[in-house]
Amino acid sequence: MYFKQITTPGLGCFSYVIGCPAAGEMVVVDPKRDVQDYLDISREEGMKIVHVIDTHVHADHVSGAQELKSQTGCDVMVYKTSPVDYDFTPLTEGQQLVVGNAKLEVLFTPGHTPDALSLLVTDTTRGDEPWMLLTGDVLFVGDIGRPDLVGGAKLNEQVQNLWDSLYVKFAKFPDSLEVFPAHGAGSLCGRGMSSKPSSTLGFERRHNPMLGFDKFEDFHLAMSQNFPARPKSFTHIISTNASGAPLLERCPLDLAMNPYKFEEKMQDGAVVIDVRDAAAFAGYHIPGSLNIGFEPSLANWVGMTVEPDADILLVVDTRDDYERMRIELHRIGYDNILGYLSGGIQAWVYTGRPVDSLAIDSAQVLQNVQDEGKEISLIDVRTPVEWENGRIPGAKHIPLVDILDGKFDLDEDTHHLLYCAAGYRANIAASYLQKHGYWDVRSLAGGYIAWSRAGFKTEK
Repeated sequence: MYFKQITTPGLGCFSYVIGCPAAGEMVVVDPKRDVQDYLDISREEGMKIVHVIDTHVHADHVSGAQELKSQTGCDVMVYKTSPVDYDFTPLTEGQQLVVGNAKLEVLFTPGHTPDALSLLVTDTTRGDEPWMLLTGDVLFVGDIGRPDLVGGAKLNEQVQNLWDSLYVKFAKFPDSLEVFPAHGAGSLCGRGMSSKPSSTLGFERRHNPMLGFDKFEDFHLAMSQNFPARPKSFTHIISTNASGAPLLERCPLDLAMNPYKFEEKMQDGAVVIDVRDAAAFAGYHIPGSLNIGFEPSLANWVGMTVEPDADILLVVDTRDDYERMRIELHRIGYDNILGYLSGGIQAWVYTGRPVDSLAIDSAQVLQNVQDEGKEISLIDVRTPVEWENGRIPGAKHIPLVDILDGKFDLDEDTHHLLYCAAGYRANIAASYLQKHGYWDVRSLAGGYIAWSRAGFKTEK
């Protein structure tokens, strides 16, 4: 049996290839939208892609099922009750798929979504005992799937489904069964996933806090609160996956724009995302642009900040950066990428067009201001958990998600200094406020990490 886990950095997505080189066939489970990895494996291992399976209708990334169907002719499989509008082959509880010496058994495991499945995998060359369990989003390493994404009206039903899937259905399987989830650290489909990409049922039973409840009532309470913020992109991604994602061939691949054309699209309402690092953006940038730089969680923050149907313009340093950003955006269904600024920010500057800057203060400057007793509007944009674990004295807590949702009351003419853990989220927040008329905003270089490592006072 051939088995391979494929990771998608940033989004924390895992997809799987299961096949049999002797039989020349393979199955792809939970594919990402850019499907070249699977096509390469198919070619290199001599295995035809015969099935693609989505364990559920994903909320955080666009499935590559339609791309694979278009390019290979494989059939698309989901659970029989899945709310999708495209042609698919229905899977049912207990159904078995045989691909050479690999056997996949379908388990109906709702909870993260009402129509989710898991796959029990057996390598028949080694024995009849199942070897692995692909758990989709019902069970992660160190966590379980959040039940709230389908809406509050079904939350209680989904919590009950989670309990039944995890505490009843999975209870019959041995501790030795290996667990391979559809997501890991970085995903917003759970609340505290481990960075380890796989585990065993036994280890999770002993060390996963969400599998340690004796009473359903306690489990229900724990699974009814404190969910991560839901990005703007999730509803759009669910809709895209339910209707069948459009093929990427319809998306433009290279639209290098001169400053004149770029500005024209801006005036038509396009959103400008500047992917340069915080220091480069601070030096000078196009007025009204948002600074969402490259880091592992880039796609999640775009999903929090930009509306899914927005027309998007990119400011990048190189053509390679544009390609990288284009892939990240396509993965979350942001397909209206109009182009990028040819020649980068320098091309804009050399035409004499206006630029803005975003001042960055050091921890020492902030400490001097506080030592002198000067008033300052210090804004902590981290999460509530981070805030409770330690903060800079005198700070006001406004999480970034609240700023992006307009849930704050700040004077437009006051000097505001924003900080997060290391500076990335503070720059997103500062550029967002600047775009909306707050002309005197700054960010703290290095954020809370720099402040605490400089030895300055913190509080809880």
